[in-house]
Amino acid sequence: MKKKIFAIIPARIGSQRLKKKNLALINKKPLIEYVVDTAKKTKIFDKIYINSDSQIFNKIAFNNGVDFYLRDVKFGSSNTKSDDVVYDFLKKKKCDIVVWVNPIAPLQDSGEIKKVINFFIQKKLNSLITTNKLKNHVIYQKKPLNFKVKERFAKTQQLEPIEIMVYSIMMWNSKTFIKAYEKDRKAILHGKVGYYPVSKFSGIIVKDKIDLEIVSTILKVSKKKNLIKYFK
Repeated sequence: MKKKIFAIIPARIGSQRLKKKNLALINKKPLIEYVVDTAKKTKIFDKIYINSDSQIFNKIAFNNGVDFYLRDVKFGSSNTKSDDVVYDFLKKKKCDIVVWVNPIAPLQDSGEIKKVINFFIQKKLNSLITTNKLKNHVIYQKKPLNFKVKERFAKTQQLEPIEIMVYSIMMWNSKTFIKAYEKDRKAILHGKVGYYPVSKFSGIIVKDKIDLEIVSTILKVSKKKNLIKYFK
C-alpha cells in the first residue's frame, strides 16, 4: 500500500541571526522558493505545506501552487522546539510519513531527496536526519576523537569519517512520532533512527549573513554554469 507522504517547509517569520532569512532575495527570488521548487520536482509528495506563523508565506504558497499551514503564534518564537511544530501539524493533517524540508538549505537536489525518503521506507525507520560525512581530524572537549596524538599524523583519507547532522531533510513515521511525543514530549529522534549522508551542497544551511552570501554566490554562478550539477 502506497504511503501518504506530506512535506512541511517550516518558515518562522522571526529569526535572530539573520532577519527574515526565508524571504531573502537571490536572483530576485525568495530563498524559500528554491526549496519549494525542489520539493515539487521530487514528485514524491502527496502534499507540500509551507508551515508558518505568518500569513506572509500564504501568498508565497499560493503563487507556487503548494498548500499553507498557519501554525499558532505560540509556535513562532525562538524557543519553539521542532517537536512541537511537527506534533501540532500531525494532529491536524493526517499522513503516513511527514518530511521536514529545510527552507534554508536551498542547494538540495530533488533526486537526492527521493533517495533519502526511499531509504527511510526501505529500512522501516521511525525517524531520520541527514548528515554530512567528513574526513577531518576531530577534537571534542580538547580530546581527539578519530586520531591519536601519540601516533604519526594520519592522512585525512585514512581517518574514520565523522558525521555531522545538517538537518536539510528530517522525516518521521507519523503514528510513532505522535505516540513518542505524547509519552515524552519529544520525538525528533525516536524509535529506529536513521542517518543519511547527503552532498556537501545539501549540507549548506543559511544561518547568518555569511552563509547567505555563500549560497547566493553559488546559485548565481550555478544559474549560468550549472555548477551544482558539475560537482555532484
